[in-house]
Amino acid sequence: MKTVITEKEGVTTVASEVIPQERSSVATALAAPPGLGRALRGTLIRFLPVVAAAVALGVHVQAPNQQTFAINEQYQTLLGVLLALNFVLFAISLAPSKVRFWLQENAPLAAASVGLLTLWELVTLKLGLLPLPYFPGPDKVLGALLEDWKLIGTSAFYSLRLLFTGYLVGALAGLVTGILMGWSKKWHYWVSPVMKVVGPVPATAWIPLAMVIFPTSFQASASLVALAVWFPVTVMTGSGIANVRNAFFEVARTLGANDRFLIFRVAIPAAFPTIFVGLFMGLGSSFLVLIVAEMIGVKAGLGWYISWVQGWAEYSKVYACLMVIALIFSSVIALLFKFRDRVLVWQKGLIKW
Repeated sequence: MKTVITEKEGVTTVASEVIPQERSSVATALAAPPGLGRALRGTLIRFLPVVAAAVALGVHVQAPNQQTFAINEQYQTLLGVLLALNFVLFAISLAPSKVRFWLQENAPLAAASVGLLTLWELVTLKLGLLPLPYFPGPDKVLGALLEDWKLIGTSAFYSLRLLFTGYLVGALAGLVTGILMGWSKKWHYWVSPVMKVVGPVPATAWIPLAMVIFPTSFQASASLVALAVWFPVTVMTGSGIANVRNAFFEVARTLGANDRFLIFRVAIPAAFPTIFVGLFMGLGSSFLVLIVAEMIGVKAGLGWYISWVQGWAEYSKVYACLMVIALIFSSVIALLFKFRDRVLVWQKGLIKW
């Protein structure tokens, strides 16, 4: 602030004048548009996968190996491809596009996944904290997958055939039983005790009996998968049908609907959300029974493959098969949720996988 004294026609005037000072660099930075900081933060987030892939490649190339047995060079190539792919995606995301939105949302998860891969390599291949052959490094697992991919693929085909056969039979049986129980008190009276006795028993406990009753191991395993699916589908379907509001039926009867129309056009559509919960629970149970049944009686499949290579202490192939199982089963669940979103359009996106 500066004081100014002026004199005009014998009158003295005193006034104060504020002199604006130059802004400091800090104040200038604080006064920057808020969108600039948000854009910089978004750029750094999208760059995280590139950094994670570069660190993973650097650790693999530079750090000395403690597990020197059968080092596979394919893993280094994979890390190089992963680094190049992440860099290309980051470069594309610099311009406004769908890639930028997708990468902004998934970059932290991708970086964390690569970080876990690096941690896995550190505690196995590089530092040797976990002993061979039980805990191989990611390079050995990748090598086992590339070496035995034909047999793993064939085993996956047989597992999917068994899974879908048992699941479809169990789901259809569960839907029919659940609809009858939810609609008819007589059916509920007779079927409910059977469910209370048979349902809580794990399906795997019936393996010895199934191997005796059915002529082939495939039929025995498929029946166990169907039994594991039948129980949750029946419970949730019956509960969904029984809890449909009476107002729906009253309105339909007023318009002249018969029992068939009430069941297939009113009760079942209204119970769809609960029915899909049972289908999801049954699918999860079928995975467990499938692998256990294949380990014991079936001569082909992913469970059989795990049991076979474990007998030869080839744990790198065990881990490779586990990754294939995770990929396949997760994809099957995703397909079920896609089907759910198509049927329950009004609940699309409510439950995500």
